[in-house]
Amino acid sequence: MLRRPFIAACSFAALAPFLVAAHAAPAVGQPAPDFTLTDASGKAVKLSDFRGKHVVLEWTNPGCPYVRKHYDSGNMPATQQEAVGRGVVWLSINSTEKGAYDYQEPAKVAAWMKERKSAPTHLLGDEEGTAGKAYGARTTPHMYIVDPQGRLAYAGGIDSIPSSNPDDIKRATNYVKQGLGEALAGKPLTVATSRPYGCSIKYKSGA
Repeated sequence: MLRRPFIAACSFAALAPFLVAAHAAPAVGQPAPDFTLTDASGKAVKLSDFRGKHVVLEWTNPGCPYVRKHYDSGNMPATQQEAVGRGVVWLSINSTEKGAYDYQEPAKVAAWMKERKSAPTHLLGDEEGTAGKAYGARTTPHMYIVDPQGRLAYAGGIDSIPSSNPDDIKRATNYVKQGLGEALAGKPLTVATSRPYGCSIKYKSGA
């Protein structure tokens, strides 16, 4: 009985706390902010190193019920696998600060993803929140597509139905999958922006 109000609270909490970050976020068509983060294996990964390829940025946190919806159902891993199989770079980013109740060490997040057959190119830690705030990322998940020229091509939710119910996935339009298909075919995106939904990102205070 308590789970539904908690999930609703996650969703609505995501709408307000980071309006400043959202206001400062780059618009679609503008250069995507560069960043260097460390992946789960300890390797430094720089966004601009992937110039010339399409890149998906996925803000994630296994403690969020909306993230679990898309992972436990297989939707996020399948979307990742299809994208990576077509030459797209997929960067999963966790901006949860270390002091948050649902923070998990990178190795633990990597193991959780592996259990669900997740296939990101890299899993990146952003505990200081610098990358997340540069993009105005507000929720988990919050999705972005960067084009080969380093411009932001999509920003928003993974799909068209903002719910925590896995049964809604089959009825929803997967904006990331659709957008990548159009971008790889050299077509303009039918939906370039949408409203993200999920749990609010627990950023480090004062960062």
